[in-house]
Amino acid sequence: MFGYLRLLFDNFTLILLAVVAAATLLPAQGQGALFFDWLTVAAIALLFFMHGAKLSRQAIIAGATHWRLHLLVFGCTFVLFPLLGLAAKPLLLPLLGEQLYLGVLFLCVLPGTVQSAIAFTALAGGNVPAAVCSASASSILGIIVTPLLVALLMQVESDTAVSPLRSIGAISMQLLLPFVLGHSLRPIIGPWVDRHKKQLSRLDQGSILLVVYTALSASVVEGLWSTVSSSRLLVLTLVCCLLLTVVLLLTAWLGRRFGFNRADQITIVFGGSKKSMATGVPMAQVLFAGPLLGPALLPLMIFHQIQLMVCTVLAQHYARQGAMVKATG
Repeated sequence: MFGYLRLLFDNFTLILLAVVAAATLLPAQGQGALFFDWLTVAAIALLFFMHGAKLSRQAIIAGATHWRLHLLVFGCTFVLFPLLGLAAKPLLLPLLGEQLYLGVLFLCVLPGTVQSAIAFTALAGGNVPAAVCSASASSILGIIVTPLLVALLMQVESDTAVSPLRSIGAISMQLLLPFVLGHSLRPIIGPWVDRHKKQLSRLDQGSILLVVYTALSASVVEGLWSTVSSSRLLVLTLVCCLLLTVVLLLTAWLGRRFGFNRADQITIVFGGSKKSMATGVPMAQVLFAGPLLGPALLPLMIFHQIQLMVCTVLAQHYARQGAMVKATG
């Protein structure tokens, strides 16, 4: 029992909860907030620089010809999710309020994960080269597609004016430029990066924690917890559970419906159902300001943990299923 709980609630999750508590009780203010803002910008730039350095050219090429699979994953990520978010508006708006609902919409337009999607696909026995290509492309495309979708949906759903060109420009400078620089320097620093992948994974987590603390501090100062009640947090958690369940069922059905083999179906499920916190948190800081930033991050933080829990169990189920097929075959 304790081993199962340990699997679901890893060290990062516990530290994330501690950071949320710290931002609630001891939010950064004044000069401290300004310091954390600059530190966050530097950490995000370094994070995406290392992401670019870690991505090999072979990983980009491998599986790139599997265009039907990639189109389906992109469709689930950037079309299916947003449509579900929009369709649920009549139900979610009165339950969550406008700010949290916009946070759910922001969650829906984010790109998929890279590391965890590949890891779960590998554990479950899916098509790993296709997962690498699809997840990496989703992360890069999201730098352009996500701000466009945010601008479109936020202009439809609220009076907040969002300039897509300004958003893309800001995100490109903060995320895409460091990524391209890191990838261009891979021939020089690539071997060192490959040898220290475990240590560099802590950079990912540290950057996310830093941005979460900085963003939540600003929102707490603006009165976040006076507008988001415990009952709404519970409803938001249930909404995230329901959203993930629907998408997992639909991605599994679509994989079978379009005639993909078992390995590709697994890749579609894990690639098309996950949302990236590593990309979403920095994007939220660019796209939202003031009191909107905290509510924009809350759905992502909750959904991220739920998807890790559920996909851990699901990947193990696929692995056992695959072992049984091999044993009986």
